[in-house]
Amino acid sequence: MQGNLPTIAILGGTGKEGTGLALRWAHAGYSIIIGSRQLEKAQAAAAELNAQLGAALVSGMENADAARKADLCVLTVVQGAHQQALESLKEALQGKVLVDATARVDFRDPRPPEPPAAARHAQTLLGPGVRVVAAFQNVPAHSLKKNLGKSLNTDVLICADDTDAAQEVMLLAEAIGMRAYYAGMLDNAIIVEGLTAILINLNKHYNTKTASISVTGIDVQSLGN
Repeated sequence: MQGNLPTIAILGGTGKEGTGLALRWAHAGYSIIIGSRQLEKAQAAAAELNAQLGAALVSGMENADAARKADLCVLTVVQGAHQQALESLKEALQGKVLVDATARVDFRDPRPPEPPAAARHAQTLLGPGVRVVAAFQNVPAHSLKKNLGKSLNTDVLICADDTDAAQEVMLLAEAIGMRAYYAGMLDNAIIVEGLTAILINLNKHYNTKTASISVTGIDVQSLGN
């Protein structure tokens, strides 16, 4: 474990997306906390991940405790739990970077959501003491737990009003094998959420679970992001 890496709390992190991100970050050397409304559920998810990793790299806590202990937080709740999660964690998140991975899209009837973006709503509710970044809405959960340590053939569009916070999250995406691009301020995240609806339709039509997005024409290495 590298001591200079931030501790990441994945709030509402017991689902497929949350545990997939946790697994990849833990494998890359980050200290990970799985958060849940139920302590036992968080601890069970952490134990399962540690068994896969072969080491005790992930811990489980209630969401608020996880947020307080972490350097950076990632919210991976389902759309129906988004408002309640933000309200319950407002105090614990102050002074943190919060990555909001919410895509308000119904899998059964996938359509682009109405504005404001989930991350814009989060920023408004949480206030200026929290730096909200929108990211990972389009990453296929099915791919996250496969081929640990290898690059994923997927790009991440990152939206934030604070470009320094966006840069922190870009580094996190790159650390687990994704290509990351700054895509503008939080209001642009409504388009990123809408892309999730398109990806779900592609998965259904082509009978797959791994449709993702790719950006061409930009060499992020030569531009230094």
